[in-house]
Amino acid sequence: MSKLTDESLKRDVRMLGDLLGAVITELAGKEAFDLVEEIRGLALGRRSESATDSESALVRRIATLGESEARVVLRAFGVFFDMSNLAEDRHRVRVLRHREAERGDTPLGESIAAAIRELKTAGATPADVQSALNELQIELVFTAHPSEAKRRSIRAKLRRMRQSLQELDRNDLLPREQERLKRSLRTELTILWQTDFLRPSRPTVMQEVERGLSIAPRLWEVIPRVYSALRRALKTEFPETRFEIPVFLRFGSWMGGDRDGNPFVTADVTGKTFHWLRDTATRLQLESCRKLHDFVSISQREQPVDEELLAAIEAAKTRWPECAARVSALPPSEIYRQWLTLISWRLEQSQSVRIFTPPPAGAYRDGDDLVRDIDQLLVSLRHHHGEFVEEEVLAWRDCASVFGLHFTRLDIRQDARRYAEVMSEILAVLNLAEDFSSLDERARQAVLSRTMPWQQPIPEDKLSPLARDTIANIKLLRGATQSFGSNCLGGSIISLTEAPSEVLSVLWLWKWTQSEVGRVGRHPESPDTSELRIVPLFEKIRDLAQAAETLQGMFEHPAYRAHLAQQGDRQMVMLGYSDSTKDGGYLAACWGLYRAQQELEAVAEKFRVKLTFFHGRGGSLGRGGGPAARGILSLPPAALDGTLRLTEQGEVLAERYDDVQIAYRHLEQVTWATLVASAMPRLAGQPTSATRSDEADRRAALLTPLSERSYSAYRDLVDQPGFIHYFGVATPVDEIENLPIASRPARRRGERTLNDLRAIPWVFSWTQNRCLIPAWYGVGTAFAELKASNPTAYAELSRLYREWPFFQATIDNACLALAKAEMFIAARYSDLMEDAETRTRLWGLISAERDRTRTALLDVTGQSELLAATPWLQRSIEARNPYVDPLNLLQIELLKRRRATTATPAEQGDDSLRDLLRLSVQGIAAGMRTTG
Repeated sequence: MSKLTDESLKRDVRMLGDLLGAVITELAGKEAFDLVEEIRGLALGRRSESATDSESALVRRIATLGESEARVVLRAFGVFFDMSNLAEDRHRVRVLRHREAERGDTPLGESIAAAIRELKTAGATPADVQSALNELQIELVFTAHPSEAKRRSIRAKLRRMRQSLQELDRNDLLPREQERLKRSLRTELTILWQTDFLRPSRPTVMQEVERGLSIAPRLWEVIPRVYSALRRALKTEFPETRFEIPVFLRFGSWMGGDRDGNPFVTADVTGKTFHWLRDTATRLQLESCRKLHDFVSISQREQPVDEELLAAIEAAKTRWPECAARVSALPPSEIYRQWLTLISWRLEQSQSVRIFTPPPAGAYRDGDDLVRDIDQLLVSLRHHHGEFVEEEVLAWRDCASVFGLHFTRLDIRQDARRYAEVMSEILAVLNLAEDFSSLDERARQAVLSRTMPWQQPIPEDKLSPLARDTIANIKLLRGATQSFGSNCLGGSIISLTEAPSEVLSVLWLWKWTQSEVGRVGRHPESPDTSELRIVPLFEKIRDLAQAAETLQGMFEHPAYRAHLAQQGDRQMVMLGYSDSTKDGGYLAACWGLYRAQQELEAVAEKFRVKLTFFHGRGGSLGRGGGPAARGILSLPPAALDGTLRLTEQGEVLAERYDDVQIAYRHLEQVTWATLVASAMPRLAGQPTSATRSDEADRRAALLTPLSERSYSAYRDLVDQPGFIHYFGVATPVDEIENLPIASRPARRRGERTLNDLRAIPWVFSWTQNRCLIPAWYGVGTAFAELKASNPTAYAELSRLYREWPFFQATIDNACLALAKAEMFIAARYSDLMEDAETRTRLWGLISAERDRTRTALLDVTGQSELLAATPWLQRSIEARNPYVDPLNLLQIELLKRRRATTATPAEQGDDSLRDLLRLSVQGIAAGMRTTG
């Protein structure tokens, strides 16, 4: 990173900070600006060598702030972090471009071009590369988890400001153009300061869908860049070979389909979501078609076209007379425009396709039909007009292949316990089982096997609302695949899967919809060949340990095995990083997830089934977050065969996709990591099966007892008497649970317990109080005891860190979490606990474990300070900490005031303290660049 780019970053931060100061002075007054500067000065002084006086002065000054003053401070620091984040993002893009320019013909690291170069250097032939591409299937799945704290309107303003920052980097700007861009930034900041930062109410599910997928235009722009980068890389490395580019990257979504713990996601809402996704995709395809129509003005008089295309146009005019007049109105020589006019008409017809309703004439059922029509155009262009014209059509074809007419594949998720309740009701009213839920696993499977496929009516009027809606939902899925094609549906995910009968219950319902009684909405021209991907989700430590046994039970069942055969013997398995960490702590979850993948792969190999692992990672370190490429490289080699599914949750959507250049970099890093990690072991002759090696056994012998000791240390903390109450007092969890940022309740059930508390508010709360225990607690005890009992084995950890990607990623993420933790601040949150005995006991455990963990991490990494190997990240955290501190101290003060009041929220009117606390949550999240 050159000095020039460092100076550019400082310049941007300084400029944006000055603009913010001017806006505060103009709109809130000089006194408000002076107050913010006073707090800032005390916060910076607290981090200096003479910190004692500034620290106490900062705490005292914050305690004296009135509500209006607190509001100014919170908004000022929150907006400053938004500006700093914009500058850092711009800096990141600037540095990437600088590196790429310096490298010349050498591909940028962790890029698609680098992946192809690495494969060629490793000895890959064109056939090897084509084989690796054919197996490459990456799907990134967007979820509506409640961790995106910013309003959509604020995100839009920040996007416009990001664009202005980008333009300011141009070297050819005139002074008046620079002034115009700076005025634009000032205008956006002025409006931003006067905008309500808080949502007035919780979003509906459909608002979540629209908000979460507002990134659609950026995805539409970036996908052709990603596919084009692969084509260029292949042409550079293998110029004599023409490769077939499969659909290797696509997207999924849970928004509108995640029923687990969310009573507002009903069958009706899911149906509206299917239609919203189709309408969005069809609209964007239509826009692309019309743009290409304007571009391709080629005349047959100047250059010939394929006879097959001419014949296809005539056949279409005969088949759909409604379109013939529109096509015939064009000049006879503009054949390509005639074909695009036909496609445009068919897309217009497709806009009115609805589930359970016969489609209008000419409407496309799915994206595959559209791609075939685009290919007909593409073939003729290739024959007669050269590659540069072809590139324009390829960009649209890429979007048609990836997004089709469904935009994202919609997943349906539900808790296994709810399916058990529903099946108990259904089987009881059908007199097939008196009390299904009380049966043991073998008996449950026997009942389901004996009665599947059920081909008689189910008396839905005798069922509970949950059961009726479950039946309506499963019918909807059948109808959606018939009307929109199978690509509209991702899978049916079963949360908290513990036994094969839970999977068989979903299969029982799906098979019933295929019977004559349950059949719904069949497309008149399409046979009913769709099969539902049923996806077990293993989340807790015990469930991960038993996952292989559960999967084997599924594969041993004849009905399920037949169902899987119809899907090419490909089984998807989801792994939950969030709940496993909440359940067993960081190290136990990391190792449990790794071991589960190995064991699941061994079962799949035994039954000759291919597995796709779906990694339910969150954005934060305590929920499996961290750099996506590093996470992929750390997976067990046997568990990565080129297929990968990965969640993109909460604030990660804005962070990764609000800027097209950052989105491109993220997608190429994910592609690079998946391609290299899956293809390189085969080229190197390494075993790709689940067979264990001596080295793997040695690693397991070391990690298994460490994870077990880490688990017991973690459980010793969270199972302490009074711990859940302490958590409620020493963190802002009450405010986080009530933030109006998501439609889903924060708990699965009413009472707060660790088991039913959602992982997001759990991690969000520990991040807000700067403790971050979900991402490191338990590591210190396990490592310290190994050091004392077996120094030789302890020294072996350093070798594993250097040589084993999994262990390196595990340790590096823990280092990052501990570097972000600030125990001085966390201790002040702990002081909110009035019970002195509980506070002293629990804080003693936390602070001692932090010290042990820090020592262990430094030992293993061989560093003198956390993040010493990544100084830029170390500097970033150090630069941010002084500005986050006052927000934490102010949040603590607000928590004291709100908890001290005896008035109910209704008596408090607008509850201004609640709103101030929510502002503090947003500001700290922006400063930490993470939520839950």
